[in-house]
Amino acid sequence: MQTRNLLLIFALILSTFPVRAQNSAAPGVMVGAAKVKMTPPVGSIIGDSYGIRVSTGVHDNLNIKTLVFQNAGVKVAFITLEVISLPHELVMKSRQLINQQTGIAPGNIILNATHAHAGPQLNPLMWEAVGGDAKQKSIEYTRNLPALVLESVQSAISKLQPSKISVGKTQENSVSFNRRFLMKDGTFKTNPGKLNPNTVRPLGPIDPDLSVIYFESPDKKPLAILVNYALHVAIVGGTQFSADFPGVMSELIGKVIGEEAVIIFTNGTSGNINHVDVSDPKQLVGLDEARRIGTVLAGRVLASLSSLRPVAVNSLQANIQSVRIPILRSVDDKEVAWAKDIMSRFGQAKGPAFTDVVTAWKLIDIAKMPGGIEARHKLTTTVPLTPDGSSLESEVSAIVLGDQIALVGFPGDAFVELGLGIKLNSPYPFTVVSEQSGNGTISYMPNRKAFPEGSYEVESARYSSGGGEALADAAVRTLIELFYKK
Repeated sequence: MQTRNLLLIFALILSTFPVRAQNSAAPGVMVGAAKVKMTPPVGSIIGDSYGIRVSTGVHDNLNIKTLVFQNAGVKVAFITLEVISLPHELVMKSRQLINQQTGIAPGNIILNATHAHAGPQLNPLMWEAVGGDAKQKSIEYTRNLPALVLESVQSAISKLQPSKISVGKTQENSVSFNRRFLMKDGTFKTNPGKLNPNTVRPLGPIDPDLSVIYFESPDKKPLAILVNYALHVAIVGGTQFSADFPGVMSELIGKVIGEEAVIIFTNGTSGNINHVDVSDPKQLVGLDEARRIGTVLAGRVLASLSSLRPVAVNSLQANIQSVRIPILRSVDDKEVAWAKDIMSRFGQAKGPAFTDVVTAWKLIDIAKMPGGIEARHKLTTTVPLTPDGSSLESEVSAIVLGDQIALVGFPGDAFVELGLGIKLNSPYPFTVVSEQSGNGTISYMPNRKAFPEGSYEVESARYSSGGGEALADAAVRTLIELFYKK
């Protein structure tokens, strides 16, 4: 109750301040924004990477939030779903449906996931572990998602209008932490625990940039705000669906600037970043911590609006670049059989060890299987393999607005260093990198440095050392090509 009252007071106080960005830039690109509810049915399976819990309620609704841009005959869709990751089949069917119904080219359709762990479970391996009515509800829900994605795009298209665009960044370094640590015995550990006396230091940085893009009509009506920040959306636990801290942030911002505006959160590269402050044994947990962090981010965004920089945008480009990255190693039939057995016993009394589940899922994802892509979709949400089974068929994507703004879609649960490198090397002054994008899931994406260190994220990786850098290099090349093509 105390937390709820604080949030209400926060919203009421901020509502007395003028927060609209000062923007005198001439409108160029048309913008449409839409929000469509995608909350799963109660009784279906809740998310997490390995989630096999059956949902018992809805704490707050999940949404698909879409921006459509149009300029000189070019139309582009930037779509964000409040889910943990995007199955390959979902991405492909959504792009096909949008293309058929709206004419937007598949190469101009970029989907992202916020990485909300308290969203729906979309992985067939986990459905099988639960079975029964919950499995059937999850299957039917997932089957209907492309139609909801299309609805969000059609709604955004119907709202296309001239827009003024402003951008800005602020720093927030109090709520995110690198979760990988060097230990005193020379080993490396993910989330070593609170006040662990054997920790030496974090193994890497955070990305403190809280990036904001503000869209408004020529008469100063707020249309949408795109917020990007690198932090695992994995705070809310339990068995109720929730958008986690981005949901709190969006609600509070909406209360201030107007609830008709669409507030969109995309996650920066946060594969090794989470909210756990190992130095604070009294840190809040669960919904209370999600509310706190969502409130902090909302306050930062609102405080930044009056100082945003107007940007004249008179051109629009988009590109999706396929990238092949070598798998970790080949997998034989015996290993596939072992992995399927492990997954068949996952969640049962005296079931397999979690480390075996991690390995089993990874082996299934990188194994070449008979039956083509349809057979693969019955087992995994991961991107396809090349015909010879040696590499994963991933992709990077970009939408660029004029010569100032770049929206980069980057796959997987990527390490923060990869996103920082893209932003540092981008020719666009304002570059936003959103992870969990691309043509399907790809699990953790460590950088090359992490592979000899090991620990959970490396043990989960599907590709060999250097794969993350190959994707980051491809993203930078794409941005450079688009920059000089204009």
